[in-house]
Amino acid sequence: MNDLPLSPYTHYMTFKELSIVAPIQKALASKGYSQPTPIQEQSIPILLEGKDLLGVAQTGTGKTAAFAIPIIQQLYLDATTKKSSKRIKALVVTPTRELAIQIADNFTEYCAHTNLKNTVIFGGVKQGTQVNKLKAGIDILVATPGRLLDLINQRIISLRDIEYFVLDEADQMLDMGFIHDIKKLLTFLPSKRQSLFFSATMPQNIKELSQTILHNPSKVSVRPEQATAERVKQAIYFVQKSDKKNLLIELINEKPNDSTLVFSRTKHGADKVVKVLAKAGIKAAAIHGNKSQNARQRALGAFKKGELNVLIATDIAARGIDVADLSLVVNYDLPNIPETYVHRIGRTGRAKASGIAISFCNAEERAYLRDIEKLIRQKIPVVEEHPFAEAAKNEVVPVKEKTQQNRKGNSRNRNRNRSKRK
Repeated sequence: MNDLPLSPYTHYMTFKELSIVAPIQKALASKGYSQPTPIQEQSIPILLEGKDLLGVAQTGTGKTAAFAIPIIQQLYLDATTKKSSKRIKALVVTPTRELAIQIADNFTEYCAHTNLKNTVIFGGVKQGTQVNKLKAGIDILVATPGRLLDLINQRIISLRDIEYFVLDEADQMLDMGFIHDIKKLLTFLPSKRQSLFFSATMPQNIKELSQTILHNPSKVSVRPEQATAERVKQAIYFVQKSDKKNLLIELINEKPNDSTLVFSRTKHGADKVVKVLAKAGIKAAAIHGNKSQNARQRALGAFKKGELNVLIATDIAARGIDVADLSLVVNYDLPNIPETYVHRIGRTGRAKASGIAISFCNAEERAYLRDIEKLIRQKIPVVEEHPFAEAAKNEVVPVKEKTQQNRKGNSRNRNRNRSKRK
């Protein structure tokens, strides 16, 4: 793994040069951030000018700070020139609870030396604690769509004072069926506002949604290859499906104290991997949609604190994972959507750290690998020597499974066509 290629990081601009105010600079410095990422460098000046923004960027590019910093700065400067009432002035809407919590944590960190207050609301838990924080008065609200609409309908939340609106992970919103909630939400927002729209991908239905939200926006795009190749060492292991578990055990045992995030394509698969690792004496936990909110938060909390070194996740559940010293990402199953690969490996190699992303690929997944390499425009280095390499060379996809794959592919294409027609 040590021989994997690492692209140099050559970004030298500072936050000071972006005219960020001293209290925010102080908060960034305490986090060890002095240089903005490409999306931050491009977005912050646009947003400080008050323009709407369409951002095309994956997880791991630093997009939360790209929208949080200018929103905090503008609210902070407003508060110094006029008496500020604690009404909600900025709203960030995001698809999952984990991601909402993570974004709110980021706002808290960046607001540390200002008087601005924020909170987060999401479903799956009782609303009492969230309502109490809202009633105490906040400037910035981070929310998932369902709980937000629920509290609006109860007249606990009013959006009439919103000046800044962020729709984050728009493609994931649509995948999770939130389109009607978003359209309903838009009816509660004032027409005079600054709007920000972020999506990892930009298919036609996402473009159409952005046009209903944004007014004459500037566009910022961070290409997938920038997000993946800058700081992440990548490798592919060709391995039989039946040998994946043993290869994973071997890789974890090589560096048992490193934090490892393992991606499974399915909830059932994630649970299965946890059981396999437990039999090998490796403590791990799974987070996915079938787990309760408390169970997911416990597992994620233990992983962040280093009490748990191995976390198995599905893609949707992993959207809110931001671990400072994440050493290794393992694609136990290769994703069938190439952009998802970029999301996954963006979890490691953040800020000034270098990271490693390893992928297992069996015969059925070769087509997925080709799609990924086409998207990131690079060949992922193959690890030729490992205990299961020889068996993988002889693996053949059964005819039955090939047919099922074709059916899945055709079904996906039909669904995409249907959504285009809508």
